[in-house]
Amino acid sequence: MALAASLFLRQSQSLVMTPQLMQSIQLLQMTHLELVRFIETEVEKNPLLELVSGDENSRGADEVYPADGAYYSVNEEQPARDIADTEAGPSGDLYETATGGNASAIAESFDSNLENVFPDDAGPRTADAPELLGQWKSMPGASYGEGYELDEFVAAQTTLRDHLAAQVPFLLVSPVDRLIAGYLIDQLDESGYLLADLSEAALKLGKPITDVARVLDALQELDPPGVFARTLSECLAIQLRARDRFDPAMAELVGNLELLARRDFATLKKLCGVDEEDLVDMLAEIRKLDPKPGARFEPGVSDSVVPDITVRAAPDGTWLVELNAETLPRVLVNNDYYASVSRRTERASEDQSFLSECLQNANWLTRSLDQRAKTIMKVATEIVRQQDAFLLNGVDHLRPLNLKAVADAIKMHESTVSRVTSNKYMLTPRGLFELKYFFTVSIGSTDGGDSHSAESVRQRIRTLIAGETPEAVLSDDDIVDVLKKGGIDIARRTVAKYREAMNIPSSVQRRREKRALAKASGF
Repeated sequence: MALAASLFLRQSQSLVMTPQLMQSIQLLQMTHLELVRFIETEVEKNPLLELVSGDENSRGADEVYPADGAYYSVNEEQPARDIADTEAGPSGDLYETATGGNASAIAESFDSNLENVFPDDAGPRTADAPELLGQWKSMPGASYGEGYELDEFVAAQTTLRDHLAAQVPFLLVSPVDRLIAGYLIDQLDESGYLLADLSEAALKLGKPITDVARVLDALQELDPPGVFARTLSECLAIQLRARDRFDPAMAELVGNLELLARRDFATLKKLCGVDEEDLVDMLAEIRKLDPKPGARFEPGVSDSVVPDITVRAAPDGTWLVELNAETLPRVLVNNDYYASVSRRTERASEDQSFLSECLQNANWLTRSLDQRAKTIMKVATEIVRQQDAFLLNGVDHLRPLNLKAVADAIKMHESTVSRVTSNKYMLTPRGLFELKYFFTVSIGSTDGGDSHSAESVRQRIRTLIAGETPEAVLSDDDIVDVLKKGGIDIARRTVAKYREAMNIPSSVQRRREKRALAKASGF
C-alpha cells in the first residue's frame, strides 16, 4: 500500500491547565496575607488594576468588593467633580463664612487673640524652672513654642545583648577579655544559649582556648542566671548554683533529665540517693527555674489570626454566615484609563496588544476573586449546617465529617474543598477555629446510633482523666469500659493513641505523680 500525505479534520475534547486556571486554583488556598501580597504584585505589573481601601471609588471602574457575605460587581458612572472645588476644601469655606475672612473677628468675639491662647503649655515656664528652659530648647525635635514628637522621648527596648554588654565592664578588666566577651555575646541565641564552639571561637580570636573558657565561666555569672549555657542541664545547673541549691543529689538529677522526661522516678531516687519526699521537693525546685533565660528580652511577635468567615446567631434561631470584609481586598479595573490610552496608541500594535493582555488579566483576576469568595461561602455554610450541634452545645456534640460529604453537598470536588479549608479560619460563638478542625474521623456507636467524632472522644478522655483521684486512676481498659457505657465503641489501642497524642502519661505514671503531689501537699 502506497504512503501518501492527506488532511483530516478531527474534533476532540481535552482538559488543559491554562495559566489562568492554575492561578484560580492557587488563589483558593492562599491565606489573607498571601492574597494581599499577590494582588499587590499584580497591581504593580498591571496598569489597569487598582487596589483601594475604605470608601475610595474610581469613576468608570469595575469594582469587586464584599457585601452581605458575598462579592458582586458594579460599573457605575459617577459625575465628575470640579477640581477647583476639590482643591478649595470645606475648611476654607467654613472659615470664610464664620469670620468673613478677618481674623480680628475672633479676637473681638472672645475678648482674646490667637497669640495668647495657652501660652504656658508650649514648654516649661521660666518662672517655674528657668534652668530647664535651655535644656528644653536644646532637646532634639523640641523647641520652645513649637510642637514635638513624644515618640522621641520613649526609651528603646533593652535587648539581651545590651543588657549583658552593660555588665561586662564591671566583671572584666582586661581589654582582651572584654573583646572575647563581646564575641561570645554575639554568639547567643534568643534564649540565651551559646551557639559557638569554644575551639572554633579560640581559633577565630587567635587566643588560647583556656582564655576563652575562663571568660565564659565569668560570663555565666551575669544576669539573668542561666545565660551562656550550652545545654539545658548546664543552664539549670547555673541557676541552681546562683540559688546555692546545687548539691550532689541535685547535680545527679540535672544530669539525668532524660529520666525525668520519661517520669522514671524510681530510677531517679536510686541515682540521687533520696526518698520520695525529697525527690518531690527537688522537682518543685526544678520547676521554678527558667529554661530560656534570654527569652524575656526578645519577646516573640505573635501573629494575629484574622477570621475569613464569621458566624453569629440570627434572630430566627438559625446561623448567619458572613465573609469577613477585612480579608477581601477591593480590586478595581480602570476601563476609562484603558479607553483613553487605547485611543492614543491606535497605531502602535505592540502597545495595543499589551493593553489588551492587561485588560484580560485584570478581568480574569476579578472573576477569580469573585469565584474564590463564593466558594469559601459555600463551604463555610455547609460546615455550619453540618456542625449545628457543636455551635449550640460544644465540642462533645461535634459530628464526624469528611471532605467528601461537604463536596457532595455543594457539588464540588474534594480537592477544591481541601484547598478552601486550608489556612482559613472561622469565628464562631464557641471561639476561633480553623476550617479543618470541623473535619474528624468517625467512631462507631455501641447501640447502632449516630457515630461520634474523634475530637469529641478525645475531649471525653481528657475530661475523664482530669477528674481522677490518686486512689482511682483510670487505666486505658477502664477508659474503654466507661466510653462503651456512654455509647462509644472504641478499641484500647485507639485510647492509648489519643492519650499519647494529648501528651497524657500512662496510668502508672499518673498514679505515681498524684500520690507524690498528695504527700507534698499534706493530704
